[in-house]
Amino acid sequence: MNKDADEGKKRERKRNVKRGFLWMGAKSTHRIIPENELGPESKANIVMVTDGASIPNPRELRLVNAWSISLVGAVGSLLALCLIWPDPYRRILLYLPDGVVITFEITILSICFAIPLGLITGLGRISRNRFINLLASTYVEVIRGIPLLVQLFYIYYALSRFFQVSGIVSAVTAISVCYGAYMGEVFRAGILAIPKGQTEAARSLGFNKFQTMFYVILPQAWRTILPPVGNECIAMLKDTSLVSILAVPDIMQRARSFVGTTYLYFETYTVVALIYLIITLLLSKCVSAMEGRLNYYDGK
Repeated sequence: MNKDADEGKKRERKRNVKRGFLWMGAKSTHRIIPENELGPESKANIVMVTDGASIPNPRELRLVNAWSISLVGAVGSLLALCLIWPDPYRRILLYLPDGVVITFEITILSICFAIPLGLITGLGRISRNRFINLLASTYVEVIRGIPLLVQLFYIYYALSRFFQVSGIVSAVTAISVCYGAYMGEVFRAGILAIPKGQTEAARSLGFNKFQTMFYVILPQAWRTILPPVGNECIAMLKDTSLVSILAVPDIMQRARSFVGTTYLYFETYTVVALIYLIITLLLSKCVSAMEGRLNYYDGK
């Protein structure tokens, strides 16, 4: 029995190595593990991502797991509070939907700008052109060294000396620029995880550098890149709570407005926490489903 379990673990590890990804959770700490640290069965580099909420394993078939327990617990708690104490919990819940819409609006716009920016940054980080490489590396080092909250203040308040921008534009700009730097490292790591033989084979078939990257390397790297990019997008949604300091009427700002008139701090922020938890869990499941779809044939 133990021998069969060991064989199953070895097969799963080989599949993960083939995919170029070691399942370890996610947020924004990434590094490439070289082959000599892995063992004889390793055939590719592995992207390790740590320090953050994990994406559910797409091969997890058990009905009762950490994700389902968390989701049922959050939804059940929210419903129970609204049924047992309709005032104030139901009143709070009815006050927040406008903030949820704004939160999703900022998140979606930020993702639309951050992913292309991250791709360009990742390509710049692996470029052989010294100027482009230096420019991309400097951008990553500077942006990752400044907290997102400071970037929000700088764009909205400091730059207002030269031109005025709305709160939503400032929020989308700051989040996009900040997460573009983190995603640049994700794209760089994912591209480097693809064996060099793929590039050599494409070039031998007459592909130029652009065709090799976008028709051969990136489609394979995307399976490796998707989980950490998905986690960055989820982290981006949670970090939109910071934009309330710019008077943007997101979930947190709506909650602060409600608290300012009722002084129900415990009840209001309990509902806010449960709403964020439910949204995050659902999005993590969506990312897991997409990853499972991309790697469908790996499990065959």
